[in-house]
Amino acid sequence: MKKWYCLRIIVLILSLNCFAQKSTKDYVRLSGKITDKNSDSLLVFINRKPLKRINIKTDGTFSDTLRVKEGVYGIFDGKEQGFFYLKNGYNLKITFDTKQWDETMAFTGEGAIPNKYLFKKALYTEKATSDKSIFQLGKDEFLARIDKIVAGYQKLLSETKGLEMPFVQSENKNFDDFKKSCVARYDKTTGLKKHQEEVLPKGKVSPKFSNYENFDGSKTSLDDFKGKFVYIDLWATWCGPCKKEIPFLKACEKEFHDKNIVFVSISTDRVKDHDKWKKMVTDLGLTGVQLFANGDTSFETAYEVIGIPRFILIDPQGNIVDPNAPRPSEDRLKVLFKESGVQ
Repeated sequence: MKKWYCLRIIVLILSLNCFAQKSTKDYVRLSGKITDKNSDSLLVFINRKPLKRINIKTDGTFSDTLRVKEGVYGIFDGKEQGFFYLKNGYNLKITFDTKQWDETMAFTGEGAIPNKYLFKKALYTEKATSDKSIFQLGKDEFLARIDKIVAGYQKLLSETKGLEMPFVQSENKNFDDFKKSCVARYDKTTGLKKHQEEVLPKGKVSPKFSNYENFDGSKTSLDDFKGKFVYIDLWATWCGPCKKEIPFLKACEKEFHDKNIVFVSISTDRVKDHDKWKKMVTDLGLTGVQLFANGDTSFETAYEVIGIPRFILIDPQGNIVDPNAPRPSEDRLKVLFKESGVQ
């Protein structure tokens, strides 16, 4: 009887061990520590759909589990977001400082290798794709630049040891898709530019906006700026690329503050976000003329705006100089100002 009892105990222990080994492959364990946290939780999401919210302790530490389908997931800390590769069985530890998310992100544990790669890739992407002026190049030169960027991705991938083959294959497909999307964007941009040159040519009287709400409480129209060049920024509080241009726009305004040009920012936010617009203007210390379109899309429609930020340059007589002017972050903007007679 004792032998049977001992055997049952052994079988039970082995069964528990097998279950434990199996269960560790059924979920991802995420843990780590955040310095200077932005909120009390992390939101894990995929395809913009929330998956799970992970609580963050007062000391910045967190730990939780979740079941996933292998792939890339977003994690939002209340202010910033990043993308992570998750797979059931991973025991991934993450640490980062919210003031420098990408630069301080560190990984340990199972699953660290692909995620270290992804964040190196993110830093490379930010630097390699920052120059939007490449879409103004000739087709051959543009393709050469894109091939150089793709070669950088491939080098980073080949230098990362320990990646599983399905991951590598997926990344190589992503590189191909990246090039295809860039070429498609180039062709679309080129076609749009040609179209705009036909319907909104240089020298044509600019479409107008009237009685937009000015942050200072007054009403402002395009005609109020006759006699000066007008550099218009169409933006919105929710637009990340718009906000990235703000420091460059401020610097440009400061450099040309005593010239014959006025900088006008028009918020295209929805009417319900009016207070959000006012708060952001205050919080970010936005300069220049700050206007709110209040739901009026006639000016955008006239300029065939399909995406923001969008910049427009108008001359002192109210005529179009460039319906799709360079961004403040692009060096060619100052060249355009000089060639157009801003002084």
